[in-house]
Amino acid sequence: MEQLDIKSQDLPELKKTVEGLSEKPFRAKQIYEWLHKKQAESFEEMTNLSVSLREKLERNCQILSLKVLEVQTSKLDGTQKYLFALPDGNVVESVLMKYHHGNSVCISSQVGCKMGCRFCASAIGGWTRNLLPSEMLDQVYKIQKLSKERVSNVVVMGTGEPLDNYDNLLRFIRMLSDEKGLHISQRNITVSTCGIVPRMYDLAGEDLQITLAISLHASNQKKRERLMPIARKYSMDELMKACRNYFEKTGRRLTFEYSLVGGENDSQEDAEELAHLIKGLNCHINLIPVNPIKERSYVQSDKKVIANFQNKLEKYQINVTIRREMGRDIDGACGQLRKSYIDKKEDS
Repeated sequence: MEQLDIKSQDLPELKKTVEGLSEKPFRAKQIYEWLHKKQAESFEEMTNLSVSLREKLERNCQILSLKVLEVQTSKLDGTQKYLFALPDGNVVESVLMKYHHGNSVCISSQVGCKMGCRFCASAIGGWTRNLLPSEMLDQVYKIQKLSKERVSNVVVMGTGEPLDNYDNLLRFIRMLSDEKGLHISQRNITVSTCGIVPRMYDLAGEDLQITLAISLHASNQKKRERLMPIARKYSMDELMKACRNYFEKTGRRLTFEYSLVGGENDSQEDAEELAHLIKGLNCHINLIPVNPIKERSYVQSDKKVIANFQNKLEKYQINVTIRREMGRDIDGACGQLRKSYIDKKEDS
């Protein structure tokens, strides 16, 4: 019989599991707190449970736990990149970034990615599978345990397209923000999407207070198609309608991620076109100097070009920042550490 992944169960489900083991429902709350507040990695640690209950749990359930394979620490800014092994042997990566306002963890939502964005290392090698809620949660739990520091912000912006793993993502958000667990405010959770339009409409109706970040990376349909294959499925017009709907339904300001690629999408005309595209929308633009990867010919925009792009947008009263580059001296960009690990494994 397959063991239950109880770290992926919410409290009502856990109550049913406990009742199925002929135990009183209040035990579920104790187990839930052990898993998500104290982050126990074995049933043995759950000392306020009877020995017989722990034995039943051992027989019928499993506590999914990730194994740390590698940790890289930036000498420049203290950013830490983690490579985790999943129980099935696949690997995922996560990042801990330290800011003055608190510690932020960027997690992966899939093993690999099927979206194929041209400048991203995550999509090289394709998609393997979705991550379970427990595998997403454990990235946060492990980093908090290893760093011995409180995580206050979580960004689902690592490897994978979160909205392509929709049901598991929703459960992850609700469990992460649950007061019986880590209780991270939903306002401190950001989900990034390349623009899966139907799921954006679904997400707008979920009664969540998260921040939605759209990977835009172009100011018009033609350029977006060249950089992001998803644009062929959902046009820029459809995407912007979904963005406006999201704001109308949630009242939450949107973030647009815009990776500046030298000679591709960084001209003054691009900036002007972008300003007209998002006109009237309550949003913030995050300009990202693209991280060059050896498998692609794209280069980072010149610093002066980036500054001019920002200035142009500000002339249109658009809230814009340039993302601080973090972990540049390590495999800091999405998918880089995982890819180098897989390459080394294949060469050996």
